Formats: sequence, structure tokens, C-alpha cells
Amino acid sequence: MKKTSFLSAILAAAFTLCSCNANSQNSGNEQRPDPRPNNTVVADATKIQVALLLDTSNSMDGLIDQAKSRLWDIVNTLTTLKYKGVTPKIEIALYEYGNSGLAKAENYIRQVMPMSSDLDLLSEMLFALRTNGGLEYCGAVIQRAVNDIDWGTHEADMKLIYIAGNEEFNQGGVSYKEAIASALGKGIYVNTIYCGSREAGIRELWQDGATRGEGKYFNIDSNAKVRYVATPYDDKISEYNMKLNDTYVAYGAYGVAKQQSQVRQDANAKQISSANEASRAVSKSKEIYKNDSWDLVDKLSSDAKAVENLKDSEIPQEYQGKSKAEIEVAVKEKQAERTKIQAEIAELAKKRQAYIDAEMKKDVSEGADDLGKAINSSIIAFSKTKGYEVEK
Repeated sequence: MKKTSFLSAILAAAFTLCSCNANSQNSGNEQRPDPRPNNTVVADATKIQVALLLDTSNSMDGLIDQAKSRLWDIVNTLTTLKYKGVTPKIEIALYEYGNSGLAKAENYIRQVMPMSSDLDLLSEMLFALRTNGGLEYCGAVIQRAVNDIDWGTHEADMKLIYIAGNEEFNQGGVSYKEAIASALGKGIYVNTIYCGSREAGIRELWQDGATRGEGKYFNIDSNAKVRYVATPYDDKISEYNMKLNDTYVAYGAYGVAKQQSQVRQDANAKQISSANEASRAVSKSKEIYKNDSWDLVDKLSSDAKAVENLKDSEIPQEYQGKSKAEIEVAVKEKQAERTKIQAEIAELAKKRQAYIDAEMKKDVSEGADDLGKAINSSIIAFSKTKGYEVEK
């Protein structure tokens, strides 16, 4: 079996799910309506929503490690999708299940993070996950995600559930068949990722879950180490990332804490590998990485009166004693500096990705990480089906 990482599997699923109906595993199913949106949908209202349901029982340490390792890769790939020339809003939710440290009354399930575009929070929550025994109730956690989350209602929205784990898919008192039917009723596609052999996953009904969810079934080696491609551009991108951090202006009651979290997530990414650190920096250069709730630069970008409406208690420490006009001038200078740095990172990111793609083509060994092939082959199929375009 190829050593495909967890979030590499997600990438392949995310862009092929709509073509799965033509696949043999869905043969015989009733044809669903054309998923392509009509022209009445407003582009800036569209969303890509992903709910990750991760098994955190004792045997899943490798799965969690892969999730940490591939977070920024999936974010960067999703940002290449455009709908009518606009990047959809990307939101991700996180659940853990199968952990004996969780409440039995809750079926050993916990919503770690609701659907959110706060990518730093997602990283923080992923790195805080710990595994611990337990019973894995797949039907129950799918139903929780369907019921708890504020799913989008626009026709162009892409709504995906990814459940990853092992053991029998039909455990617990909630029928996975009924839970998946509820998901489809809201236009949510369910994809399954079994940690083990393909045959075992089929036997334990994980493939049946994906078939019923009109998604994709994957099996992975959750203990496989993620393969990284170091590039000549990584160090320079990381240097720019440090300069980028200097353009953030924390305001409000939680500003300083959130800015500190941003730096911690940089460190978490670097802890995995320099390549992963560079991937995160690329994500931070994209328009989806917004921190209006605590960064005055982002806030001013979306609200021209942000500084004017700033309460005295919210003014950043370094701007205490300055007039609102002086503060706005200073923030706009930071804004211009950030735009320049992000453009530099974006240019390097293109060269970096081209280098990675070339290296991945060279390595055709059985154990090679298949991320590049998953992106290149599946993104085209998905964009044609759902009506999105892929930014080169």
C-alpha cells in the first residue's frame, strides 16, 4: 500500500467527491441532481466547509501526527479554488471521538472546534489532542457533526465530512446509515478514511459509509511518516514569515494572547519540519488568513472606521497616547508593509510548488507520498463538476 498521509487523502477526496457517483462503488445508486451551481449564487457568499472527525483512541497517535503535518498543505490547496474569480470562505470544524477520557453520556465525542475560519485556533487544537483508549461510535459522531454545525445553504457551497479511524464502522447506538442519510439531506458528502488495510476497511463497513455518503473511501497507513520535500525556497519564505509577524497589531482584550498563539503555531509547524513551516507561511500570505478579531491591520482592511471606532481600552500598548489619526497612519504603514511581504512570499510559493511537483514526479517508488498526484489528478475533475476554477 502506498504511504498516503491522512490529509493527503483528504485532498484527493475533497476534489473527487462529486465525480464519485460515476465510480463503480456508487453504481446502482439513484442519480442526484446536477451539483453545479446556477448563476444566481453570489460568489463572495460561497463557502468550503470541512468537518474533520478524528479517532483519538489509543492506536491513533500516528493519525493525529499526520493531521498536524498536513494541515497547511490542505489549506494551501483549497485556496487555489476560485468560484467566479473569488476565493470562497474556508471553514474547518474539528471533532474527536473514541477517547475514553471523554464523557460516556456524550458517546465519547467532543466538538474540539466549531466551524471556523480561525486557522491558528485549528492548529492549536490539533496540537493539543491526546489519545486514550475508548469506544469508536462512527454513526454518533457523524450525527453530531450534522446537527451541531452551522452548515452553509448556498448551492455553490462545498460541504464535506471526513471521518478517520479504525474498528467497525457500525458500533454504537446511532445507525451510521441514518446519520449519513441526514448528512446527504443537507447536501453534506461523507468521506471515510480507514487506518489499516483496504480489505479490512471494506469488511468493517468503512467503504459502505463512503458509498452511502456519496463521498470517497480511503485506506491509509496511519503510522507512516509523512514525506516532505525540502526546497531551496523554504528558508527565505521562513525569513519573510518573521517579517510578516511584525506587521500584526494586536488590539482588544484578547489581542496579545492571540498574537502569542500565532507565534506558537509557527513554532509547532517548525517542530514538524522546515518544509511544514514554509507551508504555514504560505498559508499566512493568502487572503483566507484573516484575523480581524484581534489584528488592527486586518480589521482596518475590512472596516474603514476601525480605528475611529476603537475604544480607549482596545488601543494597542504601543499606540497609547497617540491620536486616532496618528494610529490610523501607523496601521496603514503596517498594512502596506504586509502587502509587500505577502507578495514576496506568494512569488516564492509558486517556485516552491513547482520544485515540489518536479521532485514528486521523479519519485515513483512504492512508498512515496502521493500528495502531488492526488492534487494534480483530482482537482481538475472536481472543478469541472462543482463549477470552481483552479488558480494556477
